[in-house]
Amino acid sequence: MLEKGLYEKLINFCLRNELNNNTEIESLEKALVNDQLSRILAAYVGERTKHRLDIMEDKRLPVSDRLDFVNNLLDKINSDGRESTSKEKIHINNPLDKISSKTEQNCDNIESPPKILLSAYPKNNENKKIDLTIRPDTSVAYSSLFTGSSNEPQFYYELQKEIQTSDQVDMLVSFIKWTGLRLIIKKLKEFTDNGGKLRVITTTYMGVTDIKAIEELAKLTNTEIKISYDTKNTRMHAKTYIFLRNTGYSTAYVGSSNLSGAAISSGLEWNLKITKIDMQDVFDKIDATFDSYWSSEAFESFSPDQLAQLNKALKNESSINNSGNEYSFDFHPYPYQSKILEELRADRQLRGNYHNLVVSATGTGKTIISAFDYKQFVREHPDSSNRLLFIAHREEILKQSIACFRNVLKDPEFGNLYVGNYKPLSDEHLFMSIQTFESIRPDLQLDKHYYDFIIIDEFHHAAAKSYANLLNHFNPEIMLGLTATPERMDGRDILKYFNNHITSEIRLPEAIDQHLLCPFQYFGITDSVDLENIAWKKGSYDVSELENLYVKNSGARERAKLIIDAVRKYSTDINSMKALGFCVTKAHAKFMAHYFQESGIQSIALTSDSTHQERNDARIKLVFGQLPTAKAVSLQLGCHNGQKNHPLQ
Repeated sequence: MLEKGLYEKLINFCLRNELNNNTEIESLEKALVNDQLSRILAAYVGERTKHRLDIMEDKRLPVSDRLDFVNNLLDKINSDGRESTSKEKIHINNPLDKISSKTEQNCDNIESPPKILLSAYPKNNENKKIDLTIRPDTSVAYSSLFTGSSNEPQFYYELQKEIQTSDQVDMLVSFIKWTGLRLIIKKLKEFTDNGGKLRVITTTYMGVTDIKAIEELAKLTNTEIKISYDTKNTRMHAKTYIFLRNTGYSTAYVGSSNLSGAAISSGLEWNLKITKIDMQDVFDKIDATFDSYWSSEAFESFSPDQLAQLNKALKNESSINNSGNEYSFDFHPYPYQSKILEELRADRQLRGNYHNLVVSATGTGKTIISAFDYKQFVREHPDSSNRLLFIAHREEILKQSIACFRNVLKDPEFGNLYVGNYKPLSDEHLFMSIQTFESIRPDLQLDKHYYDFIIIDEFHHAAAKSYANLLNHFNPEIMLGLTATPERMDGRDILKYFNNHITSEIRLPEAIDQHLLCPFQYFGITDSVDLENIAWKKGSYDVSELENLYVKNSGARERAKLIIDAVRKYSTDINSMKALGFCVTKAHAKFMAHYFQESGIQSIALTSDSTHQERNDARIKLVFGQLPTAKAVSLQLGCHNGQKNHPLQ
């Protein structure tokens, strides 16, 4: 009887008869294309040959008979290649001819043109609820390797399709993160609601597993979870995803990916996909080993009433793992940063360009690149004072920058801040804000060649008038501009300061593709607010009308509740998250902060009216987790883009 489900089976006469005679089965087939022909036909011949040899072994025929059978087959394979005509049939001496019927032999023959059976399901199919076309992108008959390459299917997409086409799913992972589980939880719910069986084994190792992930798994029907709390002795590090199918076309993934967002979406993880069809011994060992763990006393069954116990165990593991660790850093550029530094040297030494612009995506270490560039300059000028001027527009940036330079140069006394209440003892290595520069006007006191090396951070701001005195006066040996976004919305040109070219760049998409930055996840949340009647002025919605809609309108609180519900749904733990909310006006920011507080989520509103101290205190609390609950900060940073989908990252 043909099982319903997924196949990748060459159709012979026997299977064709079954498909034709079974009035209850609906099948999906595809023609066998030329580039697949050799592999699939060879595998089929191998399968049938083994089947015959197994029968001969069961019949206890002499070894010589089996060798004769194989040798005759090899003789025919290695013949001169003459094609047989219909009058000249190929015949291989087979000792089984005496005990096998002619009908059985013909049953193995392949129809022409050759076809592959992809799936078979009951014809009624509950109003076509089962999509016969859903299947993994990779073969379920031939094993393959996932390496996280951009030209491969994304691992979690493949897991989703494996889940949708399985009868039972077993997962063995050392930890489970909500960021990973939420990528497949919808398919797992559909799978279990439709009668599929899910078994999950995990651990509390290092306290990494998210309590929310286990809680959401425990809500699924037909689902069992087992957890190892003994992380000292068991120390289970295996990562395996097993997809069992009644058709026999079962698959398993064994490799490095735990169930986390990075591991199954963007990380450089290696996972071997093993199919039962071509690696049955290995697959059976994986399956049996999972069952042995499942039966082991080391893994305890989990139920929702044990959440408190699990949460305590995870916190204990986390505190043990994080206690007593001290870190010391020896700074070295990453390979991509070394490439940028090499391009800077080439631009100067080969092309004579000493005014250089580096475009580097936020988070890729622009400041570290500049520190290493300056360090190389110091090495090349050992007898010089190597005067440095570092310009930025914010005090926090200057503090981070001077700390970076001190670490790279291994000099805790290097440099002086000149910003706010900080007054320098020396102007030779100065980290100064552009606002301080304009108020002090060192260009009126210092020679234009005074600074050997000038670095201007966030150089896209340099088109503003406040930078004109600096750029027009000083003429250093090296001028280095740093920015993530050289293109300005007002169209002003900043490349004119760099001989109209960019020395080196690594943009955001490239940085994400190279796994230099964490990939973002974008969730579009549909709300009920209709923006159709909001006035559109000068390329954006009318801000006052948006404020009325989002703050004063009767549906404002309903929309605010929708946002909080979405945050709870997509975040791992709202009590440990750090978040920024972007609002259209100051009133909107205050309204959202108040609503968050009403909902038990500590929140503050920051606007242009906020004092420097308020902004600094908010930043510190946000960074160091000193806000009592979720760190939701409503921040007026610009007008909403008017779409009905709102980003929650």
